[in-house]
Amino acid sequence: MALLQISEPGQSLDPHQRRVAVGIDLGTTHSLVAAVRHGVAECLPAEDGRVILPSVVRYLDPAQGGSGRQIGFDALAAQVQDPANTVSSVKRLMGRSRAQVADVDKLPYSVVEQDGMAVVDTVAGRKTPMEVSAEILATLRFRAEDSFDDDLYGAVITVPAYFDDAQRQATKDAAQLAGINVLRLINEPTAAAIAYGLDNGSEGVYAIYDLGGGTFDISILRLTQGVFEVMATGGDSALGGDDYDQALAAWALAKHGVSAALTASERAAVHAEARRVKEALSSATSETFAATVAGQRIEHSVTPADFEASTAALTARTMTAVRKVLRDAGITKDEVQGVVMVGGSTRMPVVRRTVSEFFGQPALTNLNPDEVVALGAAIQANALAGNSRDGDLLLLDVIPLSLGIETMGGLVERIVPRNSAIPTALAQDFTTYKDGQTALALHVVQGERDLVADCRSLARFELRGIPPMVAGAARIRVTFTVDADGLLSVSAKEQGSGVEARVDVKPAYGLSDEQIAAMLQDSFATAQQDIQARALVEARVDADRMMAATRTALAADADLLQPAEREQIEALLASLATTAAGDDAKAIENATSELAKTTEPFAALRMNRGIQQALSGKKLEEV
Repeated sequence: MALLQISEPGQSLDPHQRRVAVGIDLGTTHSLVAAVRHGVAECLPAEDGRVILPSVVRYLDPAQGGSGRQIGFDALAAQVQDPANTVSSVKRLMGRSRAQVADVDKLPYSVVEQDGMAVVDTVAGRKTPMEVSAEILATLRFRAEDSFDDDLYGAVITVPAYFDDAQRQATKDAAQLAGINVLRLINEPTAAAIAYGLDNGSEGVYAIYDLGGGTFDISILRLTQGVFEVMATGGDSALGGDDYDQALAAWALAKHGVSAALTASERAAVHAEARRVKEALSSATSETFAATVAGQRIEHSVTPADFEASTAALTARTMTAVRKVLRDAGITKDEVQGVVMVGGSTRMPVVRRTVSEFFGQPALTNLNPDEVVALGAAIQANALAGNSRDGDLLLLDVIPLSLGIETMGGLVERIVPRNSAIPTALAQDFTTYKDGQTALALHVVQGERDLVADCRSLARFELRGIPPMVAGAARIRVTFTVDADGLLSVSAKEQGSGVEARVDVKPAYGLSDEQIAAMLQDSFATAQQDIQARALVEARVDADRMMAATRTALAADADLLQPAEREQIEALLASLATTAAGDDAKAIENATSELAKTTEPFAALRMNRGIQQALSGKKLEEV
């Protein structure tokens, strides 16, 4: 009787049909990629074993022989040495104009305006935030493909809950540039809730306090039998651990009366020192802040109390957002069953203590705050790829800011209120303003203010072909559709005649299809360069290994060779050394193969000698 097959828990029925799907936490300070393996979500490590990838990209100077870029820890190490070309915290620039970037002049690299978008001016040319983010995403993609030895089917990428439409679209564009199929964008607090809900079987109302390197989110979620309902969300997309670093650095400089403008290198060095001190104070009772600025050596002992005082305004800003989101959810803090801490910045003792005291209960920290978002995204990606048989996971996410259109007088008529569950489609009827009006101009906006001037403009389009009627007679239905990624499309239809117009909202920073195609071509070209560079390095390593082994063999057993044979091998060694110094990987491989082939008889002679020496003096019975 044949044995019946049983599938692994959490896996598809046919393991051979399993798709490689991952969750990616594209963070301000660092990023991670995770996947479900053997039924358990885990972060995927790089070759060195580290799962965290610093969200830092350094562009090299082509004029000085540099080609390409450094990503992650290599780039981070060069941040003080080459701050102008080392881009960190690029997430803060995503979907933003230069004017919308907080403290843009304090950044160590140059940010300029281009086509309504903040871009970074580097020695390798101007780089959009999407291009920089694509470098990070591509690195994580390659890590996932190396881990599974298979192509990536798709990814769930997390974004801050308070990211607006422009920032979400920028994230999708970055993923496209990196060659990643986006299965879904989900909010970071929702991803954290998935990880906690599935790991701990928790149910009830939870607050997700997410303080990362550059963004802060607070969300109230209700977890009930696998349903994750976001009741309300809020936060600040320009507040995070970076701001704590800057506040501490400003405090230390003020203590020493430093008021002169700092150079880019000095700013980077001071910022890095502030971050080091901040992290040290999570466990130490004091730490020395030491830096050299404007020719002056600064050394100051910093205590946890000093740090708390210098950053008190930032912690207070997070708690103001917490109170507001509780009001939006219509609950009190006493109704919150647990508080989940997410983001590396929640390791700061002052943050944990402040949150715990406010809610009157210890915060949940039993999952790694750096990894929890990526783990939740991986669980969702596994389900969307069809690998999981668990069909009871349902996400009810929300849209963070209200959506509406401009009406006469520059007023906003909100059609999709903030904290509406997504995906959603809501409609409202409008009419014409003048007799005989045959067209309607629609202006789509996002925000909570009543005046269009105070809200963010998303798109404009026109509905034409309306039959002439008296003012107020036409019935135009405007429908807002928000998909599962939180991205918007708007349509307008005159009910009587059926004429219709629609727009898929592309944010003002807009990458055109042509620009995306050009960037994709550039990325393909860069990928080819990377492949060639890797092949050259591997060929040189093999050549060095072969030459070292041959020289060792000659030193030990050269007497086994005839003089002509010895000369031939020595000549091939010299030739390989010369070839290996060049840049032709194929030539190096050929020279290595030639030396290996020529030394095969020598290797056989050495093996025979070794066997003879091992058997020397032994009887047949002993052998």
